[in-house]
Amino acid sequence: MTSHGSRPSGCTGHTPFEEELVNAMNNFVNAADAPNFDTDGIVRGARRKRATAIAGIAAALIVAGGGTALATAVSGGSDTTPKPAAAATVTTDDAATILVSGSGSTYKLDFAGISLDFAKQGLLKSQLELGTVSEAPCGKNGKPGTVITVDPHSPKTVTKGDTVNLTVCTD
Repeated sequence: MTSHGSRPSGCTGHTPFEEELVNAMNNFVNAADAPNFDTDGIVRGARRKRATAIAGIAAALIVAGGGTALATAVSGGSDTTPKPAAAATVTTDDAATILVSGSGSTYKLDFAGISLDFAKQGLLKSQLELGTVSEAPCGKNGKPGTVITVDPHSPKTVTKGDTVNLTVCTD
């Protein structure tokens, strides 16, 4: 046989080998299936992954403190009236505790035994103003430079923007 499928002159038929070879190549070409993609399954899988990621992020936000905002929204957080404190008597622990009311909820800040710098940061974070800082002896019960009382203190409630006075241990 010569190159490029040309046949010598005078030959008009195909040999059985050539016919079998051509048939085998045609069968191979015609039998190769195109790839079949399950596009609906791929879309469902992507949606499932996205939904799982959103649920995971929501759970992390709730654990990290977003639950407070969610609880406020669920309980109808538009009520801005301060709620009374549970205890009406002042103990030594209450003397360094502030109840802060805002956005329909009340939370407690305890300044007992923390340094003046940390107390200032806590007030700033709670959007409260620092008033006067006075000093008082605290004896064996306190460490010099730490907060021993706040004014106003629990059971009174303060709101954002109010002024808080601190008393710091001197000895």
